[in-house]
Amino acid sequence: MTISRSFFIFLSQNKTLTKGAKKWGIHLGASKVVAGEDIDEALTTIQSMNEQGLLATIDHLGEFITEKSEVEEAKQKTIEIIESVHAKNVQSELTVKLTKLGLDIDTDYCVENMKEILQAAKEKQNFVNIDMEDYSRYEKTLKVLKTLRKEYDNVGTVLQGYLRRGLDDLDSLAEVPLRIVKGAYQEKEEVAFKDKHEVDANYFLMIQKHLLQEGFTAIGTHDHRIINAVKLFVEDQNIAYDTFEFQMLYGFRTELQLQLVREGYNVRVYVPFGKEWYGYFMRRLAERPQNLVSVAKGMITK
Repeated sequence: MTISRSFFIFLSQNKTLTKGAKKWGIHLGASKVVAGEDIDEALTTIQSMNEQGLLATIDHLGEFITEKSEVEEAKQKTIEIIESVHAKNVQSELTVKLTKLGLDIDTDYCVENMKEILQAAKEKQNFVNIDMEDYSRYEKTLKVLKTLRKEYDNVGTVLQGYLRRGLDDLDSLAEVPLRIVKGAYQEKEEVAFKDKHEVDANYFLMIQKHLLQEGFTAIGTHDHRIINAVKLFVEDQNIAYDTFEFQMLYGFRTELQLQLVREGYNVRVYVPFGKEWYGYFMRRLAERPQNLVSVAKGMITK
């Protein structure tokens, strides 16, 4: 039986299951792709990766917060993470979701929260990447980013290759550090390509375009065909290796990550942690339903 991508997206947004997942813990499969439930576990993981030549971006999981008290807690936790990364001297940036920092409450409120975080990161000489969420929040996210970029240059965001408007949006983000990914949400056909070949083609065009622009380019993919095409393109265009990096998810294709490091490329691993792991895990299953095999193995060995 084939399990559809939309099924896992539906599960990722189910609040009842999200609450239940906190009680189950991450060990039923999710521990393969989530680096623990607390910051110490995540930093230990990152230290080990750094020793192998891998960089990191750390994400304290959580999203869709609608209570200001929870937003304030999330903001303080994010600032604590920045301080912990600095204190441990690990090579890691930060990834944040705006819906965790007040975007669904009030845009201006979210901007002020982000300014506090970016100021803390600036003082510790760190960088913060704003994760792109579903399309209903796309415009708001870009608006927040452009507002923040007026005062802070240590912030960037994500563009998704499956969005039809992605290539055009690169024009106004030419100088912004961007992570370019294929996309992991279920969007309507009028805004997103559905055919895999169309997604791949648009995704690679976006990568090429931004590599030729002034902003730093992070290429988020595990697809060896895309990676090989990027290698050929940067050599052909004489693009310096310090203007881009490959990014992959924690728990996926570790050998490929290390191979790229040996070849002289910068590789950054997205390292998620925290008790709010459920939605993230379901989206990974939506991308690759065969990851259910890992879940089954985790349940058997539990």
